[in-house]
Formats: sequence, C-alpha cells, structure tokens
Amino acid sequence: MENIESFKINHLLLESGLYVSRIDKKGQEVVTTFDLRFKKPNREPVMEISAMHTIEHLGATFLRNSKIKEDIVYFGPMGCRTGFYLLVFGKLTSEEIYPIIKETCDFIINFNGEIFGATPIECGNYSDQNLELAKEYVLEYKNRLTKYKNFIYPSEK
Repeated sequence: MENIESFKINHLLLESGLYVSRIDKKGQEVVTTFDLRFKKPNREPVMEISAMHTIEHLGATFLRNSKIKEDIVYFGPMGCRTGFYLLVFGKLTSEEIYPIIKETCDFIINFNGEIFGATPIECGNYSDQNLELAKEYVLEYKNRLTKYKNFIYPSEK
C-alpha cells in the first residue's frame, strides 16, 4: 500500500503550529484540512484524553456556531494526541484561518459552565472531561501560535 500524505511529514521536525495538512478536491468542492499541532511530536508529552475530549466538545461547538459555521466539515482530535484536525470547505491558508482559531482558543480559555454535549444522551463517554487541563493546553497553544506563527510544514519551507 502507498503511504498516506500525513505519514510523509517528518514529525521529528514538526513544531507546534497551524498547518495546511492537505487540500482535497472532488468536482467543484474543495476541502482544506488543517493540522492544529498543539504538541511537538515525539518530543513533548502527549495530551491527556480527558482534556482533548473537552477541547473537542468546546471547539466543535464554537466553530459550528461561528461566522464560518457553514464552512465547517469537522473538528476533532488526532489519534497521536498531539493536536486536532479542522476540515473546512474551500481552499484556505493557515493565515486565513488563524483569526477564527484564535477566537476558538479564547472561547475555550474563558469558558465556564457545563461542557456542551457532555451528557449520557449526547456523548458516548460524557464524563471523561477535564476543563482546567483543556484550558492549559489551549492557552499554551495560543501563546505558541502568537509567538512563532508556524504556518508552513518544516519539510515545505
């Protein structure tokens, strides 16, 4: 089998950042996949699942209620637990999506209250949440984005 594109990225060079992972086109439809890389792969501890779950619930809810809600295809965690994927309709750059990612971070950092969708009716593992740790991860990620503006995969520079 052919190696998929995401496995062709040298994860030893990958920093925390906001990257275009891929752009897919079918007919006239275009979907851009963003890599929201919170942690440096294989060099930093991975994120705790409970905090990732909280980020997923809050991030997906915010994005699907934001000014680009019609363009959101998916927001969810990476299996390696170093970040998240955001899929949007349209061909966008990291610089173009950055403002809504910053807004999403601010929303999570400042969130207080019940986690959206965290009931047994709405979620298959509703009680596995950690808001305080989620806020820590998101604040660290936002600060890294603000400081380094890592928008291009190192192998593409």
